[in-house]
Amino acid sequence: MPRRAALTFAVVVATGVARAGPPADRHAEARAARRPAARAGVPAGMVAIPGGRTRIGSDDGEPAERPTFTADVKPFLLDRHPVTVAEFRRFVDATGWVTQAERFGEAGVFDQRTGTWGLVRGASWRHPVDPSAPAADDHPVTQVSWYDAVAYCAWRKKRLPTEVEWEHAARAGHRAGDHYAWGDALVVDGRYRANTWQGHFPSDNTVADGYLTTSPVGAFGATATGLTDMGGNVWQWTADWYRPYADRDAPFTPTPASEKVIRGGSFLCDPHVCHGFRVSARGHTTPETGLEHVGFRCAR
Repeated sequence: MPRRAALTFAVVVATGVARAGPPADRHAEARAARRPAARAGVPAGMVAIPGGRTRIGSDDGEPAERPTFTADVKPFLLDRHPVTVAEFRRFVDATGWVTQAERFGEAGVFDQRTGTWGLVRGASWRHPVDPSAPAADDHPVTQVSWYDAVAYCAWRKKRLPTEVEWEHAARAGHRAGDHYAWGDALVVDGRYRANTWQGHFPSDNTVADGYLTTSPVGAFGATATGLTDMGGNVWQWTADWYRPYADRDAPFTPTPASEKVIRGGSFLCDPHVCHGFRVSARGHTTPETGLEHVGFRCAR
């Protein structure tokens, strides 16, 4: 898919660019979720994901989630939360890395006035929506391509998780039939468990969860395994090329139109339009693309 066409891929949906303030205690919750007790032998900022057999996909999900299959996953480590703007800045300062969006001079941003995606000059990880509006340090870094994400993970002596690893981690620690990484309901005891779209997309977002765009990592708490932001906030790059599950074992040679899998959904996802924050949901876009609602986390 050409880069400009990638802005309209099926799971990419849109919202405005202003940010609503969260309840006062959200920042404390986010800090607590980011700094749980360390486990012996597990690097700071990472979670040990036990290996096991996991059912991948969903019989009642989107066509891309079928046919379901069972995968045997080896134990691995996964970043507790998506890479933040501050963390990515340290990488850039240390290496001089220039992202693809910076080299292109533009990146994908949704225009709430027109309800369409477009390429905005000057948008980048530093200013993901508007060149005059800097990104918050504790929010997930966005406007990073798959190649940018791979470079960052390599600098940290890590890698991107595979699509199967990501879903295995999202499903870990709760019932097999749960739709979300934290359980089976978006709202628990009157509180939202993820940063998603509320209202009627794309004309109205009630911002009932406290955020109109991205939120600080960890703002909605952690899963049973200690991971945050495993649904909503930002989509996350994985290592894999996007293919139908039925073809997963067939030989594959990428072409310029091939796309990489993204997982997790984002603040743009209205469950009536894009229910991308379910554990089995799959998104995809071309690896050079930068978008305001796509970030990443690393594995080892």
